[in-house]
Amino acid sequence: QAKLVESGGGSVQAGGSLRLSCAASGFTGTRHCMGWFRRTPGNEREAVAVIRSDGKISYADSVKGRFTISQDDDKITLYLQMDNLKPDDTAMYYCAALAFAPVEIYGGQCLAPGEYNYWGQGTQVTVSS
Repeated sequence: QAKLVESGGGSVQAGGSLRLSCAASGFTGTRHCMGWFRRTPGNEREAVAVIRSDGKISYADSVKGRFTISQDDDKITLYLQMDNLKPDDTAMYYCAALAFAPVEIYGGQCLAPGEYNYWGQGTQVTVSS
């Protein structure tokens, strides 16, 4: 079965860096969206950085200039390079994918958690001051 497994989280001081990885396996449908989301206690998951099937990348305003999303050419691994981390970045980070058989271009923006049908287990990022 298709699954996503995150790794790379941990504890770091403000100003430090972390690189998150998401290993994808078992996917047979077209990957229309791939993204990173984060959640803090009592809040909804929010998009951090996403890649659409057309290659368009979107970042949350709070991470622009500090985070970089990328993936390898065969889409096996998705990455999130996080630089100049701040205490407000502390959250559980999730890898997510929207995948299904049709090859037609997906019309959504890939920014809403409800658009995705596959989720990883999450990896904790804690940034201390």
